[in-house]
Amino acid sequence: MKKIKKWVYILLAVCIAAAGIAGFWLWKQKKENQMYSLIYIPKTADGTNDFWTSLISGARMAAKEYHASLEVLAPDREQDVERQNELLAEAIEKQPDAILISPSSFTASTELLETAKKKGIRITFVDSYIEEDIQDLTVATDNLEAGRKLGEYASGFLEDDSKIAVVCHVQGVSTAVERERGFREGLGAKAENIVEVVYCDSIFDKAYALTEELMEKYPDLEMIAGLNEYSSVGAARAVKDANAQDRIKVVGIDSSQEAVQLMEQGIFRGFVVQKAFKMGYVGVRETVRMLNGEDVEKDIDSGSELVTPENMYTSEIEKLLFPFNNVSQTETEQ
Repeated sequence: MKKIKKWVYILLAVCIAAAGIAGFWLWKQKKENQMYSLIYIPKTADGTNDFWTSLISGARMAAKEYHASLEVLAPDREQDVERQNELLAEAIEKQPDAILISPSSFTASTELLETAKKKGIRITFVDSYIEEDIQDLTVATDNLEAGRKLGEYASGFLEDDSKIAVVCHVQGVSTAVERERGFREGLGAKAENIVEVVYCDSIFDKAYALTEELMEKYPDLEMIAGLNEYSSVGAARAVKDANAQDRIKVVGIDSSQEAVQLMEQGIFRGFVVQKAFKMGYVGVRETVRMLNGEDVEKDIDSGSELVTPENMYTSEIEKLLFPFNNVSQTETEQ
């Protein structure tokens, strides 16, 4: 009788263990197959801007591959902070599992994001962030490092007394602050030669007009640095139209098909390209992993590369300059 009881207990223990394993497996499968609702609010969905087009495409691809529902809500203009906050309030009302956002302001969205957190919505910053450490996850270029790369490269074209101007995008936004700081660090002692910093509010035509003013105001200007696609391409257009490329060297951050053409024409001497597609892809992928309860890094650097006329057609750089022709696993690796 004792032996029978012993085997009954053993059998019961095995059954309990098997049930536990099966339950865990079913829970894991359910988690993996669950379709989370995500809302992404970029600074803009401007189809004329290759950076945002590529970033949003990466986010959509990851949502498809990781079985998440992704809605993109975007202002028409990158500097429209008020509209971005209206969209953020709308997103909070929809109560998604997570909101991914590229804040257009360092401070203006804090209160709304705190409201989202109180409602149990997870927050992922993509590309930029705010003053408060409120997010669960950040995926962005190390903008300080990107600016530093540009400054170090640019310094090689300059004499000790060369005059430099900076055309920046939106004053006070985290990307602008860090890129300018990094650019100055990269220039070293030559940073003292920066004669003026202007802001184009991420408008091509305004960057163009500001560059014309800078060239007139400083006839001995030797370099203009643009710190995003709008500012750098706008500045390069103005230098080209003035036929001043032999006198004024243009460098920048971000690329586009037009920027590539301007480099081929000798207008751009170099620019630092962000890995926009990867940024969007990894932002969504890691958000889904976080929602699944997996361990994720809180701060992920999506990377950047310096592009010059000498390396622009190497295979690795081509993948960054023409992301829609080169979508591959290597582009989406963390």
